[in-house]
Amino acid sequence: MSVADQSMYAENLADFESKLQRLFEEWKTRPLSVPENQFPADLLKALHAIGAFDALFSAEENGLGLCQTPTGGLTLLTLLRRTGSLNLALGRCLEGHVNVVRLVELYGTTSQRHALKLRLKEGSLAGIWVTDGNPAVTIVREGPSYRLSGIKGFASGIKQVSLALITATSEHGDAVMALVPTTRSERQRPGPGTLTGMQASGTGGYDFTGLQLSPEDLLGSAGDYLRQPEFSAGAWRGSAVALGGIDRLVDLLRQELLARGRTDNPHQLARIGEALILQKTASMWVKEAAQAAYSTHMKSEDVTSIVNLARLAVERAALDLITLVQRSLGVSAFIKGNAVEQVMRDLATYLRQPAPDEALTEAASWFVHHDWPKAVP
Repeated sequence: MSVADQSMYAENLADFESKLQRLFEEWKTRPLSVPENQFPADLLKALHAIGAFDALFSAEENGLGLCQTPTGGLTLLTLLRRTGSLNLALGRCLEGHVNVVRLVELYGTTSQRHALKLRLKEGSLAGIWVTDGNPAVTIVREGPSYRLSGIKGFASGIKQVSLALITATSEHGDAVMALVPTTRSERQRPGPGTLTGMQASGTGGYDFTGLQLSPEDLLGSAGDYLRQPEFSAGAWRGSAVALGGIDRLVDLLRQELLARGRTDNPHQLARIGEALILQKTASMWVKEAAQAAYSTHMKSEDVTSIVNLARLAVERAALDLITLVQRSLGVSAFIKGNAVEQVMRDLATYLRQPAPDEALTEAASWFVHHDWPKAVP
């Protein structure tokens, strides 16, 4: 990239960050979605209007490289964090959308990357649906094409997602990635039940049985979805969304104590201080994880271990913060429908990511034998 191109890129990135900040300032004073299971379509449209979805793509696709470059990655952190603060359910769906763009950038062909940009240019939402329902999704070859069978469960944004990146098990037992349209309502299935939180994300199931795919719909090679470090490193984006939930909860706690005239109470001040420490600790861990995920010099094990530790640090900070908020606000923090109560439920539900114990012990096993890597070579 020439000096002139670098200057233009920096200017465009700064312009986007300013638009994002203005959107955040405008929306953060608005109430949460009512009813709470209502998908935040207006906020989704607002993000699209400022170019948030176009910004994810590479410069070659007229984007800002948020999924490709270290500088863009830090802006992506802000985008996910701000969205999570405004609405955790949309943050979850946006994180899935970003994951799709990232995987296509990594494993897709030039034509697939361009086709994805065209399919999503109107603000359509992409989803990554990898959790199998009953029966699991399989793929078999039929002449020049492929046929899917089975159901995906725990599919976020089931009514909003128009294109899903899914995994399917081949006849040889390999995990194969495919990009599949998901616009047929008759294929939608009920979700696992009513979740305690994150209801606005619209989790459901989708039946892919009988769908025909062309070779161009398959992404990468068999096994790419589980390839490290990307498989584990992508978790930093979920941590960024959760960090936004932490931000929102700290703000709500401060506002409630100010409204009650309780900010001179030493015990409440102590809790506010502890909450700020938790918030800043989580923030530093997420930034460290984002930088590791975009690193070009770290070993794969360094990247995955740092991201896994960050994920657990954010989880611990959030759970400790929830306890602080409950102690500070008392029974009012448990009144269903209050902003504080809803954010706590959404955040607690969002934090339930798979295999936390395994993530901790694998990271510890690596760093007990290796020094922490340098930030730069």
